[in-house]
Amino acid sequence: MDRRTVLSLLGAAALPAQQLPNVGLAGDSTAPRSEAGIGALMPWADALWAVNYNSHTARTGTNLWLHRIDENLKATRVERHDGTHANRLIHKESNQCFIGPFAISATGAVRPIKDLYGHRLTSTFRHLTDPANRVYMLTMEGLLYEVDVTTLKAAVVVNVLTALNIKARPHFKGGYTAQGRIVIANNGFYNYGDNDAGLFEYDGKAWRVLSRKPHMDVAARQDMGQVMFATGWDEMSVLLHALVEGKWQHYRLPKASHAMQHAWQTEWMRIREVETEHFLMDIQGMFYELQPIAFEGHIWGIKPVCQHLRIIPDFTAFRGLLALGGNQTSPNADNNALGGQPQAGIWFGKTDDLWSWGKPAGWGGVWRKSQVKAGEPSDPFLMTGFDKKVLHLQHSPGGVVRVEVDFLGDGSWVKYEDITVSGYKAHVFPAGFSAHWIRLTALTGGTATAEFHYT
Repeated sequence: MDRRTVLSLLGAAALPAQQLPNVGLAGDSTAPRSEAGIGALMPWADALWAVNYNSHTARTGTNLWLHRIDENLKATRVERHDGTHANRLIHKESNQCFIGPFAISATGAVRPIKDLYGHRLTSTFRHLTDPANRVYMLTMEGLLYEVDVTTLKAAVVVNVLTALNIKARPHFKGGYTAQGRIVIANNGFYNYGDNDAGLFEYDGKAWRVLSRKPHMDVAARQDMGQVMFATGWDEMSVLLHALVEGKWQHYRLPKASHAMQHAWQTEWMRIREVETEHFLMDIQGMFYELQPIAFEGHIWGIKPVCQHLRIIPDFTAFRGLLALGGNQTSPNADNNALGGQPQAGIWFGKTDDLWSWGKPAGWGGVWRKSQVKAGEPSDPFLMTGFDKKVLHLQHSPGGVVRVEVDFLGDGSWVKYEDITVSGYKAHVFPAGFSAHWIRLTALTGGTATAEFHYT
């Protein structure tokens, strides 16, 4: 979609080509050069607000701002921050938008949260015990702050690293509050075998480790049952967790790319509502439709939309359009000598334009050189929405693997086939065959690998 079409959809007057806006945000060309990725987008107070980010603090990149983008897609710099921020929240009781280290009133007045300058803010979410007067702010280093929404004074609630004995490089990302708990994600994953990242929950009394693999985003609605979703990945596949009526359910999805696995390559893949009461989920190079409601105690409506290579730190709706943030050029302390000036752009289009991107395809597994117990089912793996499907199996010392499918999507598993594996075996599913979910059970214990390839 070209800019004239975008402006037409926005209702803006026709402009000569040379006057059409280009919503690209940039950092300095002078050292230190870093990133200028667009960390958060929020429609509020008759504008689209955006914060761009560098890779750390002012020592690794400068000239970053809170931007106000008007109905003609003209971007104006409002407040400078020179930090790494990707947080946003509407606080309904005070009628304020929190984005980066700023609070924006309903009339567009901006107040800085000076206590949080120098920190990397990755998520803002509702307070457990005093939601009318305070919000939580999570830093990438694992400090959980609470901020008074009136005075904007901030105080540390807990150092999550200490509380959970995290010793490796923290890289905290998403956080959310629902069903009487907060859930936060840490994507600090650098090599296969790492177990120092994680997904954690806190009910106001104690912390609980849900996973030690890298995790990215957490999202829920405040109604409709408050189903909470969390995304992550491990060596085998994408991880999807759903909190339904206080109990966690665990699923696996294919990866569309191996170019987004390292902690530095992930850049805030998000779950967002861009059409009313409908979620879009971006994870490991794939967009999915996601139903925010659970039915019959199970999550429904997960379907791949497209694959892509774009870095999308945030996305939102604005004036009837879909706005995708980016992180297109990153010299990052000149480790990329061909990077040039750090900059990023906002892509505007329609939600349905995503279906014209790359056709869904990917791979992932439920076992990877894993010690499996006889009779113990794997996690469900997504099957719907892909064309051709192949299952690769390895089993030592050899045995039978039972394949089951859930074609209703409600946990009703039926036997598809028992496959005898002597070393290695591939199974090609018939053309047109599909189900919502598929899972495997080794009828003989041993060391097993199982990976699906969808093309």
